[in-house]
Amino acid sequence: MAKLKNFSKTTLRAAIAGALAVGAPAALLTVPAAPVAAQSSQLDQAVAALRGISTMKADFTQTDRKGQTLSGVLTLKRPGKIRFEYGKGADMLVVSNGKSLYLVDYEVKQVQRWPIGSSPLGALLDPSRDVKRYGKLVPAGSDNVVGVEVRDSKHPEYGVITLIFVKNPSAPGGLQLTSWVALDSQNGRTTVRLSNQRYGVAVADSAFSFRDPRPSSRRR
Repeated sequence: MAKLKNFSKTTLRAAIAGALAVGAPAALLTVPAAPVAAQSSQLDQAVAALRGISTMKADFTQTDRKGQTLSGVLTLKRPGKIRFEYGKGADMLVVSNGKSLYLVDYEVKQVQRWPIGSSPLGALLDPSRDVKRYGKLVPAGSDNVVGVEVRDSKHPEYGVITLIFVKNPSAPGGLQLTSWVALDSQNGRTTVRLSNQRYGVAVADSAFSFRDPRPSSRRR
């Protein structure tokens, strides 16, 4: 398993983009104007599937464009809470407590924070906010697979997220999110694959807190 120090800054940005893609699909997947009936139906189904997730845990693997891979456990609780718990090979944590998104680097004892409420990131992590985002279907190569490309046209610097769903009657809304690809503005690509998805599990809000590695004098 790759160490965090072997991962580029582009990969870390993509990790955050990946977290946002999962945390806020209900806000993102607003149906574009006048879509064809089939596209509208599938987009509505994807939105319903993601809105149907109250809590979820899943194993994940995250691969950057150089083929380096990290793995761990994803925990999601709507609205706005998400945690990427990486394995022992990477002293990093990506977590949102519903108010702020944090990238915690235990190796160098640094914490980066993005305030949700005062930035466009808030719209991504809070599906109740009335902010327009656009999704469109992309070719998936199978009738059992639905691909949705999501981008914020007003903020191209946030890149593009493509969500991949597989039809599964036991998943919320009949669609199971199985992977996504995050492409940042520098064309840095990160792929995240999910497995062993568990829905409706008990998740305490304390799961979205973290141990702050910074000296007390540096905390804000």
